[in-house]
Amino acid sequence: MRRVTFCWIMQLYNKPPTKYLPAMKTDRRPYRRESEETRREALIAATQALMAEGGSAAATVRAIADRAGVTPGLIRHYFGSKDDLSRAAYRALMDGMTDKGSDALEGVGAAPEERLAAFVAASLRPPVVDTRAVGLWAGYLHHVQTDPALLALHESGYLRYRNMLQSLIAQIDRPDVSTDRLRQDAIACNAVIDGLWLEGGVLPQGFSPGELVRIGLTSVGAILGVDLMAHGTFISEISMGQKTGPERTQA
Repeated sequence: MRRVTFCWIMQLYNKPPTKYLPAMKTDRRPYRRESEETRREALIAATQALMAEGGSAAATVRAIADRAGVTPGLIRHYFGSKDDLSRAAYRALMDGMTDKGSDALEGVGAAPEERLAAFVAASLRPPVVDTRAVGLWAGYLHHVQTDPALLALHESGYLRYRNMLQSLIAQIDRPDVSTDRLRQDAIACNAVIDGLWLEGGVLPQGFSPGELVRIGLTSVGAILGVDLMAHGTFISEISMGQKTGPERTQA
């Protein structure tokens, strides 16, 4: 059973109680008696918020502790080092986005196309598509290439999402599709979703409501040779497009 977390990025996905939101800076740290799990989550939340705001230069031991409302020594106590805490924060980001897609499968039917459509749609709407999440991801980019442990986490998170996507694609009835072709299709579909996620997070004003979802479903469907837009019973963005007419165009 997946553990429920209350880190900064998971606030976007699970909307936890307000008391778990990252504390604003004050002149005096509000030290509290909290459980070990709550303190760990507060440290992850603080690390994510600072990385999103200013990268690793902003996420110092002192700043993280101040933002979390704990003593700096608790970072070593719970995580061993600041680097280990930073990796835990990145894992929470990657896992949170995949988990949101997985959760979307619980509310749909058994048709393979419908399940894939629900997974794609969940990956291209808020709270997964979020400016702060993109900022946090960007803050880690350089470190992924210089920290082997962080790179391993990135690869693990990427493969977890891609493998889930591939398993959904494999359930669609497409005769004579080889294992290699299935893998390549999953990579291509993942690339489309990644690109739309990035653009939607950086330029949310550049897309009409639900447009990212509709583009994603159309594009993934084109790669696979299926009409995912026809299997969106549980996807409100499809009907939104029908009501609003042609998508917004940018000058």
